[in-house]
Amino acid sequence: MEDKLSQQSHAEIKAPVFRLSINLQSTFKQRHDHFDKFFRELLKNSEVSLHNMFLRTYGMMYMENAELFKDFFVSLTRYYTSGSSAVNLSSMLSDFWADLLERMFRLVNVQYEFNDTYMECVSRHTDQLQPFGDVPRKLRIQITRAFVAARTFVRGLSLMPDVVNKVSMVSASPSCVRAAMKMLYCPYCSGQVALKPCQNYCLNVMRGCLANQADLDTEWNNFLDAMLGLAERLEGPFNFESVMDPIDVKISEAIMNMQENSMQVSQKVFQGCGTPKPNAAFRSTRSVRETGFTGRFRPYSPEARPTTAAGTSLDRLTVEVKKKLKHAKKFWSTLPETVCAGERIAPGDECWNGTAKSRYQSDVIGNGLANQVSNPDVEVDITKPDVVIRSQIAVLKDMTSRLKAAHSGNDNEISFDTEEEPSGDGESGSGCDSPSCSGDDIYFSTPLNPVTPQVNPVHRDKSAGVSSQGSMALALCGLALALLVPHLR
Repeated sequence: MEDKLSQQSHAEIKAPVFRLSINLQSTFKQRHDHFDKFFRELLKNSEVSLHNMFLRTYGMMYMENAELFKDFFVSLTRYYTSGSSAVNLSSMLSDFWADLLERMFRLVNVQYEFNDTYMECVSRHTDQLQPFGDVPRKLRIQITRAFVAARTFVRGLSLMPDVVNKVSMVSASPSCVRAAMKMLYCPYCSGQVALKPCQNYCLNVMRGCLANQADLDTEWNNFLDAMLGLAERLEGPFNFESVMDPIDVKISEAIMNMQENSMQVSQKVFQGCGTPKPNAAFRSTRSVRETGFTGRFRPYSPEARPTTAAGTSLDRLTVEVKKKLKHAKKFWSTLPETVCAGERIAPGDECWNGTAKSRYQSDVIGNGLANQVSNPDVEVDITKPDVVIRSQIAVLKDMTSRLKAAHSGNDNEISFDTEEEPSGDGESGSGCDSPSCSGDDIYFSTPLNPVTPQVNPVHRDKSAGVSSQGSMALALCGLALALLVPHLR
Protein backbone atom coordinates (compact mmCIF):
# COMPACT_ATOMS: atom_id res chain seq x y z
CA MET A 1 0.00 0.00 0.00
CA GLU A 2 2.81 2.40 0.87
CA ASP A 3 4.53 1.67 -2.45
CA LYS A 4 1.32 2.36 -4.36
CA LEU A 5 0.70 5.58 -2.45
CA SER A 6 4.29 6.63 -3.09
CA GLN A 7 3.84 6.13 -6.83
CA GLN A 8 0.54 7.98 -6.77
CA SER A 9 2.08 10.83 -4.78
CA HIS A 10 4.83 11.16 -7.36
CA ALA A 11 2.25 11.30 -10.14
CA GLU A 12 0.08 13.84 -8.33
CA ILE A 13 2.85 16.36 -7.72
CA LYS A 14 4.14 15.98 -11.27
CA ALA A 15 0.73 16.26 -12.96
CA PRO A 16 0.05 19.99 -12.37
CA VAL A 17 3.67 20.92 -13.17
CA PHE A 18 3.51 18.87 -16.36
CA ARG A 19 0.20 20.41 -17.39
CA LEU A 20 1.40 23.97 -16.83
CA SER A 21 4.62 23.20 -18.72
CA ILE A 22 2.73 21.68 -21.65
CA ASN A 23 0.58 24.82 -21.90
CA LEU A 24 3.68 27.02 -21.90
CA GLN A 25 5.40 24.84 -24.51
CA SER A 26 2.32 24.89 -26.75
CA THR A 27 1.95 28.66 -26.48
CA PHE A 28 5.48 29.45 -27.62
CA LYS A 29 5.64 26.63 -30.15
CA GLN A 30 2.67 28.29 -31.86
CA ARG A 31 4.27 31.73 -31.64
CA HIS A 32 7.50 30.38 -33.12
CA ASP A 33 5.61 28.80 -36.02
CA HIS A 34 3.68 32.03 -36.67
CA PHE A 35 6.80 34.19 -36.77
CA ASP A 36 8.82 31.70 -38.80
CA LYS A 37 6.05 31.30 -41.38
CA PHE A 38 5.63 35.07 -41.58
CA PHE A 39 9.34 35.75 -42.19
CA ARG A 40 9.65 32.97 -44.79
CA GLU A 41 6.55 34.09 -46.68
CA LEU A 42 7.70 37.70 -46.59
CA LEU A 43 11.01 36.68 -48.16
CA LYS A 44 9.19 34.75 -50.88
CA ASN A 45 6.71 37.59 -51.52
CA SER A 46 9.58 40.07 -51.85
CA GLU A 47 11.31 37.86 -54.40
CA VAL A 48 8.10 37.47 -56.43
CA SER A 49 7.44 41.21 -56.26
CA LEU A 50 10.93 42.06 -57.52
CA HIS A 51 10.67 39.49 -60.31
CA ASN A 52 7.33 40.87 -61.51
CA MET A 53 8.47 44.50 -61.31
CA PHE A 54 11.79 43.95 -63.08
CA LEU A 55 10.24 41.73 -65.73
CA ARG A 56 7.73 44.44 -66.54
CA THR A 57 10.30 47.25 -66.38
CA TYR A 58 13.42 45.73 -67.96
CA GLY A 59 12.02 42.77 -69.89
CA MET A 60 14.52 40.47 -71.57
CA MET A 61 17.46 42.39 -70.13
CA TYR A 62 16.26 41.37 -66.66
CA MET A 63 15.59 37.77 -67.68
CA GLU A 64 19.16 37.43 -68.94
CA ASN A 65 20.41 38.47 -65.49
CA ALA A 66 17.61 37.07 -63.33
CA GLU A 67 19.86 34.49 -61.67
CA LEU A 68 21.74 37.31 -59.90
CA PHE A 69 18.58 38.37 -58.08
CA LYS A 70 17.43 34.80 -57.50
CA ASP A 71 20.78 33.99 -55.86
CA PHE A 72 20.40 37.15 -53.76
CA PHE A 73 17.15 35.90 -52.24
CA VAL A 74 18.47 32.36 -51.88
CA SER A 75 21.37 33.74 -49.82
CA LEU A 76 19.05 35.87 -47.68
CA THR A 77 16.88 32.82 -46.98
CA ARG A 78 19.92 30.70 -46.12
CA TYR A 79 21.13 33.37 -43.73
CA TYR A 80 17.72 33.54 -42.09
CA THR A 81 17.59 29.77 -41.60
CA SER A 82 21.25 29.01 -40.82
CA GLY A 83 22.91 32.28 -39.87
CA SER A 84 26.48 33.36 -40.48
CA SER A 85 27.71 29.77 -40.43
CA ALA A 86 26.09 29.44 -43.87
CA VAL A 87 26.24 32.99 -45.26
CA ASN A 88 28.48 35.92 -44.43
CA LEU A 89 25.82 38.58 -44.87
CA SER A 90 28.18 41.52 -45.29
CA SER A 91 30.28 39.75 -47.91
CA MET A 92 27.21 38.48 -49.73
CA LEU A 93 25.76 41.99 -50.05
CA SER A 94 29.10 43.38 -51.25
CA ASP A 95 29.37 40.62 -53.87
CA PHE A 96 25.80 41.29 -55.02
CA TRP A 97 26.46 44.98 -55.70
CA ALA A 98 29.83 44.25 -57.31
CA ASP A 99 28.23 41.68 -59.62
CA LEU A 100 25.37 44.05 -60.44
CA LEU A 101 27.86 46.82 -61.23
CA GLU A 102 29.82 44.54 -63.54
CA ARG A 103 26.71 43.55 -65.51
CA MET A 104 25.38 47.09 -65.74
CA PHE A 105 28.77 48.51 -66.63
CA ARG A 106 28.92 46.21 -69.63
CA LEU A 107 25.40 47.19 -70.64
CA VAL A 108 26.03 50.93 -70.53
CA ASN A 109 29.38 50.58 -72.31
CA VAL A 110 28.52 48.19 -75.13
CA GLN A 111 30.92 50.05 -77.45
CA TYR A 112 33.86 48.54 -75.54
CA GLU A 113 35.23 45.06 -74.89
CA PHE A 114 36.06 44.12 -71.29
CA ASN A 115 38.08 41.08 -70.27
CA ASP A 116 37.90 39.42 -66.83
CA THR A 117 40.97 41.25 -65.54
CA TYR A 118 39.43 44.60 -66.40
CA MET A 119 36.14 43.72 -64.70
CA GLU A 120 38.01 42.58 -61.60
CA CYS A 121 39.50 46.08 -61.45
CA VAL A 122 35.99 47.56 -61.68
CA SER A 123 34.63 45.27 -58.95
CA ARG A 124 37.46 46.05 -56.55
CA HIS A 125 36.43 49.69 -56.54
CA THR A 126 32.67 49.32 -56.25
CA ASP A 127 32.58 51.15 -52.91
CA GLN A 128 34.67 54.06 -54.14
CA LEU A 129 32.77 54.44 -57.39
CA GLN A 130 29.43 54.67 -55.54
CA PRO A 131 27.57 53.80 -58.76
CA PHE A 132 24.37 53.02 -56.90
CA GLY A 133 24.38 56.09 -54.69
CA ASP A 134 23.72 55.64 -50.98
CA VAL A 135 21.33 52.71 -51.46
CA PRO A 136 23.82 49.84 -50.83
CA ARG A 137 25.08 51.35 -47.57
CA LYS A 138 21.60 52.03 -46.22
CA LEU A 139 20.27 48.67 -47.34
CA ARG A 140 23.23 46.84 -45.80
CA ILE A 141 22.53 48.43 -42.43
CA GLN A 142 18.80 47.79 -42.65
CA ILE A 143 19.09 44.19 -43.86
CA THR A 144 21.76 43.30 -41.30
CA ARG A 145 19.78 44.66 -38.37
CA ALA A 146 16.43 43.28 -39.51
CA PHE A 147 17.70 39.79 -40.34
CA VAL A 148 19.81 39.44 -37.21
CA ALA A 149 16.85 40.56 -35.08
CA ALA A 150 14.33 38.34 -36.88
CA ARG A 151 16.32 35.13 -36.87
CA THR A 152 17.57 35.59 -33.29
CA PHE A 153 14.05 36.27 -32.05
CA VAL A 154 12.75 33.15 -33.80
CA ARG A 155 15.59 31.13 -32.30
CA GLY A 156 14.62 32.45 -28.89
CA LEU A 157 11.02 31.38 -29.42
CA SER A 158 12.13 27.89 -30.50
CA LEU A 159 14.38 27.59 -27.44
CA MET A 160 11.61 28.21 -24.89
CA PRO A 161 9.58 24.99 -25.43
CA ASP A 162 12.77 22.94 -25.38
CA VAL A 163 13.95 24.43 -22.07
CA VAL A 164 10.50 24.05 -20.49
CA ASN A 165 10.27 20.43 -21.63
CA LYS A 166 13.68 19.46 -20.25
CA VAL A 167 13.19 21.24 -16.91
CA SER A 168 9.67 19.89 -16.38
CA MET A 169 10.90 16.31 -16.92
CA VAL A 170 13.36 16.46 -13.99
CA SER A 171 12.48 13.61 -11.62
CA ALA A 172 11.38 14.26 -8.05
CA SER A 173 13.82 13.14 -5.36
CA PRO A 174 12.90 10.27 -3.01
CA SER A 175 12.67 12.75 -0.08
CA CYS A 176 10.28 14.89 -2.12
CA VAL A 177 8.06 11.89 -2.88
CA ARG A 178 7.99 10.90 0.83
CA ALA A 179 7.06 14.44 1.85
CA ALA A 180 4.31 14.54 -0.79
CA MET A 181 2.91 11.17 0.34
CA LYS A 182 2.82 12.38 3.94
CA MET A 183 1.02 15.58 2.88
CA LEU A 184 -1.52 13.89 0.59
CA TYR A 185 -2.25 10.47 2.19
CA CYS A 186 -1.36 10.42 5.88
CA PRO A 187 -4.84 11.83 6.77
CA TYR A 188 -6.22 8.53 5.39
CA CYS A 189 -4.67 6.66 8.34
CA SER A 190 -6.99 8.49 10.76
CA GLY A 191 -9.99 8.12 8.47
CA GLN A 192 -9.90 11.74 7.27
CA VAL A 193 -9.98 10.92 3.57
CA ALA A 194 -11.43 14.25 2.50
CA LEU A 195 -8.98 16.34 4.55
CA LYS A 196 -6.73 18.50 2.36
CA PRO A 197 -3.35 20.03 3.27
CA CYS A 198 -2.90 23.57 4.60
CA GLN A 199 -1.73 26.03 1.97
CA ASN A 200 1.54 27.00 3.71
CA TYR A 201 2.28 23.34 4.33
CA CYS A 202 1.78 22.62 0.63
CA LEU A 203 3.99 25.58 -0.27
CA ASN A 204 6.90 24.30 1.81
CA VAL A 205 6.60 20.81 0.35
CA MET A 206 6.41 22.06 -3.24
CA ARG A 207 9.20 24.61 -2.77
CA GLY A 208 11.36 21.77 -1.53
CA CYS A 209 10.38 19.55 -4.46
CA LEU A 210 10.83 22.36 -7.02
CA ALA A 211 13.91 23.99 -5.48
CA ASN A 212 16.13 23.32 -8.50
CA GLN A 213 13.50 24.56 -10.95
CA ALA A 214 13.15 27.78 -8.97
CA ASP A 215 16.87 28.43 -9.44
CA LEU A 216 16.19 28.70 -13.18
CA ASP A 217 13.93 31.69 -12.60
CA THR A 218 16.55 34.47 -12.54
CA GLU A 219 18.08 33.50 -15.88
CA TRP A 220 14.64 32.72 -17.29
CA ASN A 221 13.48 36.25 -16.47
CA ASN A 222 16.66 37.77 -17.94
CA PHE A 223 16.02 35.79 -21.12
CA LEU A 224 12.40 36.98 -21.31
CA ASP A 225 13.46 40.60 -20.76
CA ALA A 226 15.92 40.25 -23.64
CA MET A 227 13.17 38.76 -25.81
CA LEU A 228 10.85 41.66 -24.95
CA GLY A 229 13.61 44.15 -25.76
CA LEU A 230 14.21 42.56 -29.16
CA ALA A 231 10.46 42.49 -29.83
CA GLU A 232 10.48 46.26 -29.36
CA ARG A 233 13.24 46.49 -31.97
CA LEU A 234 11.20 44.37 -34.38
CA GLU A 235 8.34 46.83 -33.98
CA GLY A 236 10.62 49.79 -34.56
CA PRO A 237 13.98 50.34 -36.27
CA PHE A 238 14.69 46.65 -37.01
CA ASN A 239 11.32 45.94 -38.62
CA PHE A 240 11.83 43.00 -40.98
CA GLU A 241 8.65 43.75 -42.86
CA SER A 242 9.48 47.40 -43.54
CA VAL A 243 12.86 46.33 -44.98
CA MET A 244 11.78 43.38 -47.12
CA ASP A 245 8.44 44.61 -48.46
CA PRO A 246 9.92 47.54 -50.49
CA ILE A 247 13.28 45.93 -51.28
CA ASP A 248 12.40 45.73 -54.98
CA VAL A 249 11.87 49.50 -55.02
CA LYS A 250 15.18 50.08 -53.24
CA ILE A 251 17.19 47.90 -55.62
CA SER A 252 15.49 49.55 -58.60
CA GLU A 253 16.38 52.93 -57.14
CA ALA A 254 20.02 51.82 -56.99
CA ILE A 255 19.87 50.74 -60.64
CA MET A 256 18.41 54.13 -61.57
CA ASN A 257 21.29 55.87 -59.79
CA MET A 258 23.76 53.81 -61.80
CA GLN A 259 21.89 54.53 -65.02
CA GLU A 260 21.76 58.27 -64.43
CA ASN A 261 25.41 58.48 -63.33
CA SER A 262 26.81 56.05 -65.89
CA MET A 263 28.88 58.76 -67.61
CA GLN A 264 30.70 59.78 -64.44
CA VAL A 265 31.14 56.16 -63.32
CA SER A 266 32.58 55.16 -66.69
CA GLN A 267 35.00 58.08 -66.68
CA LYS A 268 36.28 57.12 -63.23
CA VAL A 269 36.70 53.51 -64.30
CA PHE A 270 38.56 54.43 -67.48
CA GLN A 271 40.79 56.71 -65.45
CA GLY A 272 41.59 54.06 -62.88
CA CYS A 273 41.58 50.84 -64.89
CA GLY A 274 42.65 52.13 -68.28
CA THR A 275 40.82 52.77 -71.54
CA PRO A 276 39.29 49.52 -72.84
CA LYS A 277 39.46 48.30 -76.41
CA PRO A 278 36.61 49.30 -78.75
CA ASN A 279 34.07 46.59 -79.47
CA ALA A 280 34.44 45.49 -83.09
CA ALA A 281 30.79 44.45 -83.18
CA PHE A 282 29.69 47.92 -82.11
CA ARG A 283 28.82 49.90 -85.26
CA SER A 284 26.84 53.00 -84.52
CA THR A 285 25.36 55.19 -81.83
CA ARG A 286 22.08 53.57 -82.70
CA SER A 287 23.42 50.33 -81.22
CA VAL A 288 23.58 52.03 -77.83
CA ARG A 289 19.92 52.79 -78.10
CA GLU A 290 19.17 49.21 -79.05
CA THR A 291 21.38 47.41 -76.58
CA GLY A 292 22.00 49.95 -73.81
CA PHE A 293 20.34 49.76 -70.40
CA THR A 294 17.43 52.15 -70.91
CA GLY A 295 14.68 50.49 -68.83
CA ARG A 296 12.82 52.81 -66.52
CA PHE A 297 11.46 52.09 -63.09
CA ARG A 298 7.67 52.32 -62.76
CA PRO A 299 6.47 51.48 -59.24
CA TYR A 300 3.52 49.22 -58.59
CA SER A 301 0.28 50.70 -57.34
CA PRO A 302 -0.48 49.60 -53.73
CA GLU A 303 -3.20 47.17 -54.81
CA ALA A 304 -0.77 45.40 -57.15
CA ARG A 305 1.72 44.58 -54.37
CA PRO A 306 1.66 41.14 -52.70
CA THR A 307 -0.77 40.49 -49.88
CA THR A 308 0.57 40.55 -46.33
CA ALA A 309 2.65 37.48 -45.49
CA ALA A 310 0.92 34.69 -43.55
CA GLY A 311 -2.28 36.73 -43.40
CA THR A 312 -0.98 38.97 -40.62
CA SER A 313 1.56 41.72 -39.93
CA LEU A 314 4.72 41.95 -37.88
CA ASP A 315 3.17 44.56 -35.59
CA ARG A 316 0.25 42.27 -34.79
CA LEU A 317 2.52 39.31 -34.15
CA THR A 318 4.80 41.25 -31.81
CA VAL A 319 1.90 42.72 -29.82
CA GLU A 320 0.56 39.22 -29.21
CA VAL A 321 3.88 37.61 -28.33
CA LYS A 322 4.84 40.41 -25.92
CA LYS A 323 1.75 39.65 -23.86
CA LYS A 324 2.71 35.98 -23.69
CA LEU A 325 6.32 36.74 -22.80
CA LYS A 326 5.27 39.01 -19.93
CA HIS A 327 2.84 36.40 -18.66
CA ALA A 328 5.61 33.76 -18.65
CA LYS A 329 7.86 35.75 -16.31
CA LYS A 330 8.49 34.18 -12.89
CA PHE A 331 6.96 30.94 -14.17
CA TRP A 332 9.33 28.70 -12.22
CA SER A 333 9.35 30.59 -8.92
CA THR A 334 5.54 30.76 -8.85
CA LEU A 335 4.98 27.08 -9.62
CA PRO A 336 4.48 26.17 -5.93
CA GLU A 337 1.80 28.87 -5.56
CA THR A 338 0.14 27.70 -8.76
CA VAL A 339 0.12 24.07 -7.61
CA CYS A 340 -0.96 24.86 -4.04
CA ALA A 341 -4.18 26.57 -4.98
CA GLY A 342 -7.84 25.87 -5.58
CA GLU A 343 -9.19 22.43 -4.75
CA ARG A 344 -5.77 21.02 -3.88
CA ILE A 345 -5.64 22.80 -0.51
CA ALA A 346 -8.02 23.61 2.35
CA PRO A 347 -8.42 27.29 3.35
CA GLY A 348 -8.11 28.54 6.91
CA ASP A 349 -7.12 26.31 9.85
CA GLU A 350 -9.34 23.31 9.05
CA CYS A 351 -6.59 21.58 7.15
CA TRP A 352 -3.93 18.88 7.38
CA ASN A 353 -0.73 20.31 8.82
CA GLY A 354 1.33 17.12 8.52
CA THR A 355 0.35 15.65 11.90
CA ALA A 356 -3.24 16.69 12.56
CA LYS A 357 -6.25 18.69 11.45
CA SER A 358 -5.07 22.08 12.65
CA ARG A 359 -3.27 25.25 11.74
CA TYR A 360 0.16 24.96 10.11
CA GLN A 361 2.66 26.64 12.43
CA SER A 362 5.95 26.67 10.47
CA ASP A 363 7.12 29.65 8.42
CA VAL A 364 7.03 29.43 4.65
CA ILE A 365 10.58 29.21 3.36
CA GLY A 366 11.88 30.98 0.25
CA ASN A 367 12.36 29.64 -3.28
CA GLY A 368 15.53 28.09 -4.60
CA LEU A 369 18.02 25.49 -3.48
CA ALA A 370 19.88 27.64 -0.96
CA ASN A 371 16.74 28.32 1.08
CA GLN A 372 15.91 24.63 1.52
CA VAL A 373 18.45 24.16 4.29
CA SER A 374 15.71 25.26 6.71
CA ASN A 375 12.76 23.48 5.05
CA PRO A 376 10.84 21.71 7.86
CA ASP A 377 9.03 19.25 5.58
CA VAL A 378 11.44 18.18 2.81
CA GLU A 379 15.03 17.04 3.12
CA VAL A 380 16.96 18.71 0.28
CA ASP A 381 20.67 18.25 -0.40
CA ILE A 382 21.65 21.80 -1.30
CA THR A 383 25.19 20.69 -2.23
CA LYS A 384 23.98 18.78 -5.32
CA PRO A 385 22.27 21.04 -7.87
CA ASP A 386 20.42 19.23 -10.65
CA VAL A 387 22.67 18.76 -13.69
CA VAL A 388 19.89 19.16 -16.28
CA ILE A 389 18.67 22.43 -14.81
CA ARG A 390 22.19 23.82 -14.51
CA SER A 391 22.79 23.04 -18.18
CA GLN A 392 19.56 24.84 -19.13
CA ILE A 393 20.65 27.87 -17.10
CA ALA A 394 23.80 27.95 -19.22
CA VAL A 395 21.71 27.63 -22.42
CA LEU A 396 19.52 30.56 -21.37
CA LYS A 397 22.55 32.70 -20.54
CA ASP A 398 24.04 32.05 -23.96
CA MET A 399 20.78 32.85 -25.74
CA THR A 400 20.33 36.02 -23.68
CA SER A 401 23.74 37.27 -24.81
CA ARG A 402 22.75 36.59 -28.43
CA LEU A 403 19.49 38.47 -27.98
CA LYS A 404 21.31 41.45 -26.50
CA ALA A 405 23.77 41.44 -29.41
CA ALA A 406 20.86 41.36 -31.85
CA HIS A 407 19.26 44.25 -29.94
CA SER A 408 22.37 46.27 -30.83
CA GLY A 409 22.17 45.18 -34.47
CA ASN A 410 24.99 42.65 -34.19
CA ASP A 411 25.21 38.96 -34.96
CA ASN A 412 27.57 37.64 -32.29
CA GLU A 413 28.53 34.73 -34.56
CA ILE A 414 30.14 37.27 -36.90
CA SER A 415 30.69 40.81 -35.67
CA PHE A 416 29.00 43.49 -37.78
CA ASP A 417 29.65 47.17 -37.33
CA THR A 418 26.89 49.12 -35.60
CA GLU A 419 26.85 52.12 -37.88
CA GLU A 420 23.85 54.30 -37.12
CA GLU A 421 21.40 55.42 -39.75
CA PRO A 422 21.92 59.13 -40.49
CA SER A 423 19.22 61.35 -39.04
CA GLY A 424 16.89 63.44 -41.14
CA ASP A 425 15.56 62.88 -44.62
CA GLY A 426 18.78 63.77 -46.42
CA GLU A 427 21.03 61.11 -47.83
CA SER A 428 24.22 62.11 -46.08
CA GLY A 429 27.32 59.97 -45.97
CA SER A 430 29.67 58.78 -48.65
CA GLY A 431 28.09 55.37 -49.01
CA CYS A 432 31.50 53.77 -48.78
CA ASP A 433 32.46 51.49 -45.89
CA SER A 434 35.82 50.33 -47.18
CA PRO A 435 39.08 51.55 -45.66
CA SER A 436 40.19 52.24 -49.23
CA CYS A 437 37.71 55.15 -49.34
CA SER A 438 40.01 57.30 -47.24
CA GLY A 439 40.99 59.31 -50.31
CA ASP A 440 44.44 57.80 -50.72
CA ASP A 441 43.43 56.03 -53.94
CA ILE A 442 44.40 58.52 -56.66
CA TYR A 443 42.35 56.78 -59.30
CA PHE A 444 38.89 56.89 -57.70
CA SER A 445 38.99 59.79 -55.28
CA THR A 446 36.44 62.44 -56.23
CA PRO A 447 37.93 65.94 -56.62
CA LEU A 448 36.37 68.88 -54.79
CA ASN A 449 36.00 70.85 -58.03
CA PRO A 450 34.58 69.10 -61.09
CA VAL A 451 37.44 68.94 -63.56
CA THR A 452 38.21 66.64 -66.43
CA PRO A 453 39.95 63.60 -64.90
CA GLN A 454 43.49 62.90 -66.03
CA VAL A 455 44.51 59.37 -66.85
CA ASN A 456 47.35 58.07 -64.73
CA PRO A 457 50.31 57.08 -66.94
CA VAL A 458 50.63 53.70 -65.22
CA HIS A 459 47.16 52.65 -66.37
CA ARG A 460 46.89 54.66 -69.58
CA ASP A 461 46.47 52.83 -72.83
CA LYS A 462 49.48 54.33 -74.67
CA SER A 463 48.19 53.24 -78.04
CA ALA A 464 44.93 55.12 -77.58
CA GLY A 465 46.34 58.66 -77.89
CA VAL A 466 44.24 61.75 -78.36
CA SER A 467 42.09 60.21 -81.09
CA SER A 468 41.12 57.33 -78.78
CA GLN A 469 40.04 59.78 -76.08
CA GLY A 470 38.03 61.74 -78.63
CA SER A 471 36.31 58.58 -79.85
CA MET A 472 35.49 57.61 -76.30
CA ALA A 473 34.00 61.03 -75.61
CA LEU A 474 31.83 60.83 -78.75
CA ALA A 475 30.65 57.35 -77.83
CA LEU A 476 29.82 58.41 -74.27
CA CYS A 477 27.91 61.43 -75.57
CA GLY A 478 25.90 59.12 -77.79
CA LEU A 479 25.24 56.86 -74.79
CA ALA A 480 24.16 59.83 -72.71
CA LEU A 481 21.63 60.83 -75.37
CA ALA A 482 20.31 57.31 -75.52
CA LEU A 483 19.91 57.18 -71.74
CA LEU A 484 18.17 60.55 -71.68
CA VAL A 485 15.49 59.53 -74.17
CA PRO A 486 13.34 57.65 -71.59
CA HIS A 487 13.59 60.66 -69.19
CA LEU A 488 12.33 63.02 -71.91
CA ARG A 489 9.51 60.65 -72.72
